[in-house]
Amino acid sequence: VSTTVPYDDKLLRLAEVLGSIHYLRNICGEKSNKWRDQMEQLLTVENPEPLRRARLIASFNHGYRTFDSVYVTCTDQALAAANRYMAEGLSLTREINTRYGE
Repeated sequence: VSTTVPYDDKLLRLAEVLGSIHYLRNICGEKSNKWRDQMEQLLTVENPEPLRRARLIASFNHGYRTFDSVYVTCTDQALAAANRYMAEGLSLTREINTRYGE
C-alpha cells in the first residue's frame, strides 16, 4: 500500500518541472547536475516509501523526456520554456512550503 500526502500532486508536478529544467538548462549551456541534485534533495527531505519514491522519480524522468524529443539544441523557445518552468518550480516550492511546511 502506497502512502500519499495532501501535497503529492504538487510534489509530483515539481519533480516533473525539475526534470524539464534539468534537460533544458543543460542544452542551453548550464553543464551541471544542479536540478538533478535538487531532485535528490527533495527525495532526501521527503524520504518517501518505495512506491511514492518511484512515482516522484518517474515524474522527474517524464519531465526530462518531454523535452529531449523536442529540443536537441538550445533555441529561444527552449530558453523561454526553461524560464517558465523555473518560475513554476519556484511557485510550487513556495506553495508547498507555505501550506504544508513545518
